[in-house]
Amino acid sequence: MKRVVWGIVSTANIGRARVLPGMKKSDLIELRAIASRDAGRARATADALGIPEAYGSYEALLADPEIEAIYNPLPNHLHVPLTLAAVAAGKHVLCEKPIALTADEALALRATVGKALVAEAFMVRFHPQWLRARALVQEGRIGALRAVQMFFGYNNLDPANVRNKADIGGGGLYDIGCYAIVAGRFFFGAEPVRAIALVDRDPAFGTDRLTSALVDFGDGRRLDFTVSTQIAPHQRLQLCGSKGRIEIPIPVNAPQGAATRILIDDCSSLEGTGSVTETLAPSDQYQLQGEAFSLAVRGEIELPYGVEDAIANMRVIDALFRSERSGGWEEVVRG
Repeated sequence: MKRVVWGIVSTANIGRARVLPGMKKSDLIELRAIASRDAGRARATADALGIPEAYGSYEALLADPEIEAIYNPLPNHLHVPLTLAAVAAGKHVLCEKPIALTADEALALRATVGKALVAEAFMVRFHPQWLRARALVQEGRIGALRAVQMFFGYNNLDPANVRNKADIGGGGLYDIGCYAIVAGRFFFGAEPVRAIALVDRDPAFGTDRLTSALVDFGDGRRLDFTVSTQIAPHQRLQLCGSKGRIEIPIPVNAPQGAATRILIDDCSSLEGTGSVTETLAPSDQYQLQGEAFSLAVRGEIELPYGVEDAIANMRVIDALFRSERSGGWEEVVRG
């Protein structure tokens, strides 16, 4: 397959440190250019990553006729505007999560369908540990899946960090709660019907620094999660069924390019003696995500997750923010 030529808008840390190094490993991807509003920063980042072209504006990168696909890791409030601009320039777009600030904003991306491929960059859905865990659930290894539980936290008190700026989409629910919502939808293979949240906001930043939520998928299936931007770093994901459970020890920031493991417990003992560990071969979820998108660009596969999937995830986030205000259950809007 001819390599897909990519351009990157922004020198954001997630791209520099994780996504682009992963994509560079692939024989299906050519990283051609990176853009920043600071031309010097763009050039320095391009040199550090071995990317040939550097642009001092996003518009200049979008005008490059060689570029076929864009990776968009801009701050959250710029996700939709730059994605629409990229599609208007004839580019496919892999956009960082969350794809928008509200589902209504994300609805604008429906205009891109049939013109270009647009997907939300949840790399976890391409990692073998998530795929293997879901396969075990579908095989009935833990019986009927009843509860998905996730904890995800880090400690970031930097007022200059985009995650601590409420007006551009900072806060825990947008940044990491979205992964928990994806986990529920991914492992249940369904969409939720209602949700309720308890939120604590930083008095200075205005962002949600500790959010706990209960998301009802109907038929006795629940997702519950806690995320925090001001807590000791930790992350775990548990899938609890009628006959056992599966635990993914590092569900989001899996060691890049390294082996991973999942724990499968038949729950025959509360001490965990019925637990076995399954080790999965080394992999890079960012490489796998980039390859899947590139294959879809070439028409080799159908795009696994597109605009409608991204809108569905935003509808759950919307419901949880409404619940913060109402103090009660909120319906997850469909359609």
